Amino acid sequence: MSAKEDAIPSLGVIQPRIAERLFEARTVLIHGEITSKLAQEVTAQLLALSAESEAPITVFLHSEGGHVEAGDSIHDILRFVKPRVRIVGTGWVASAGVHIYLAVPREDRFALPNTRFMIHQPMGGAQGRASDIHIEAEELLRARARLNQCIADATGQPIEKVAEDTDRNFWMSPEEAQAYGIVGKIIRSASDL
Repeated sequence: MSAKEDAIPSLGVIQPRIAERLFEARTVLIHGEITSKLAQEVTAQLLALSAESEAPITVFLHSEGGHVEAGDSIHDILRFVKPRVRIVGTGWVASAGVHIYLAVPREDRFALPNTRFMIHQPMGGAQGRASDIHIEAEELLRARARLNQCIADATGQPIEKVAEDTDRNFWMSPEEAQAYGIVGKIIRSASDL
C-alpha cells in the first residue's frame, strides 16, 4: 500500500480503489445506521479532506438515523471544517440523519427526487434503578429540546411547531421537506449541483 493510500480513511466495505476515487472527488458517503464507528470514519474523511484543500466537499446521506451523540459528532464536524460542504439526501434521511443533514446551510442542502425525510423525538431505552431511569429521562428531554431547537433554527419553523411535529414520526416527501425548510433544492442530476 502506498503512502497516499495510507492517508485515505477506510470506508469499511468499500473497495480501496473506490475509496481512493471518492477521496480524490472530495465525496463522502454516510449510509446506514449512525453509530460511533461511522462517526469516526466520517470525521476522519472530513478532516483529511479539509487538510488536503479548501475545495468544496460533497456528502451523500442515506440513513435511518441512529445514535444521537454520533449524529452530533458528524453534525459538528460538518460545521467545523473550513471547506464548503454540500449535502445530498438520497433514499431516506431520518432521525439523526436529519440532524446531520441540517448541519450545512440551506442553500447547500440538496435532495434527490425519491428521498424521504422523517423527524421525531429521540428514543430512549433506559433500564436499571428508578433513580438512574429518572436521570436518563431528564437527559432525553434535554436532548429532545436541543434537537428541536436545531431543527427550528435550520428551517425557520417556530419551535412550537417543531415540538408538535417531532412528537411522533413525521414523514415528508422532498417537496414537503423543501416547504418545511429542511431541503434547499431538489436535484435530478450531478449537473444540478
